[in-house]
Amino acid sequence: MDYKACIFDLDGTLTDTLESLTFSVNETMKEIGFPGITQDQCRQFVGNGAKVLIEKALCAGGDENMSRFDEAFAAYRRIFDANCTYHVKPYEGIPKLLKALKDRGLKLGVLSNKPDRQAVYVVETIFGKDTFDIVRGQRDGVPRKPDPMAALAIARTFGAAPDETVYIGDSEVDAATGAAAGMETVLVSWGFRPREVLESAGEGQVRIADSAKEILEMIDERRKVHE
Repeated sequence: MDYKACIFDLDGTLTDTLESLTFSVNETMKEIGFPGITQDQCRQFVGNGAKVLIEKALCAGGDENMSRFDEAFAAYRRIFDANCTYHVKPYEGIPKLLKALKDRGLKLGVLSNKPDRQAVYVVETIFGKDTFDIVRGQRDGVPRKPDPMAALAIARTFGAAPDETVYIGDSEVDAATGAAAGMETVLVSWGFRPREVLESAGEGQVRIADSAKEILEMIDERRKVHE
């Protein structure tokens, strides 16, 4: 079958948000009197949602019992809400890739473990309101990735079967999400994880793309076979 849809992760895949995330975590840590984290630490801590990010930042600062979690998480939600587009930019080639996919008639979705409100705001601010057909962040009552529920729900909304959908991300969480959903999975090498992590996470079942152009070439390959 030909592809009908692409579902993208957000942070580290479509947009470089590392500076934004590090800034908000460090403003949070400063507010509660804890040491900040480095961008390299933040790169390792992201991928499993805001709560896990704050848990890891607190642990790095010495609060292994999470005694300050409620205070820190409340502060982070407020601070990040005000700064979620801080120095955020799309990765090279991404806007051109999205236009090419839309021109080919594919439906486009975003599925992020970032809180839903901020995920939608970042996507609409960086790419406009008409680029993606569906944007979903982490929402109450919906299991976060790597649970495949949300990815499968997006595909169903698009009228696409799992094998007609490409899932594109940048981490071991995304590899597990795509595998659980039964979708062909592409991991990008420009995101938050080193290549060796991507290779081991995929266990040979994912393709690794080094450029946005490679993603389009992969999709066009299957279109040509289908034709």
